[in-house]
Amino acid sequence: MIHYQLRCPSEHVFDGWFKNSASFEQQAASGLLSCPRCGGRNITRALMAPALARPKEDATPPTPMPAKAVSAPQIPDQVRGVLQRLRAEIEKNCDYVGTDFAEEARRIHHGDSPARPIYGEASGEQAEQLAEEGIEVARIPWVPRAES
Repeated sequence: MIHYQLRCPSEHVFDGWFKNSASFEQQAASGLLSCPRCGGRNITRALMAPALARPKEDATPPTPMPAKAVSAPQIPDQVRGVLQRLRAEIEKNCDYVGTDFAEEARRIHHGDSPARPIYGEASGEQAEQLAEEGIEVARIPWVPRAES
């Protein structure tokens, strides 16, 4: 799956998940997409902020900024709590592979690395390429850890 921020003609921005970029293009061209706020049908992809990797010597997993950092409404506390629990489960049960995410996902897919859950950073283009190769990936909002 690939995540896009979408925009309608009225400049409303919202999220969309697609099998791959071709799926988005087909649905947009067919008029199957609409703005959940105003019902607008001429939907385009909005500019998304990339996740920037830290230098290699820092082994601590980075905390990317949310894609909607500018002019986005606050995340409701209940949703933030769910996302914090999701982050904790991912960090507990998955291997952090950093900026090598796309390469390691391919190695696992082709059987060159042991099958296991992983997480790390990938550009939108890398995620799109993985999806087009039939490698399932998901982009999730990476919120700060919950205060204990």
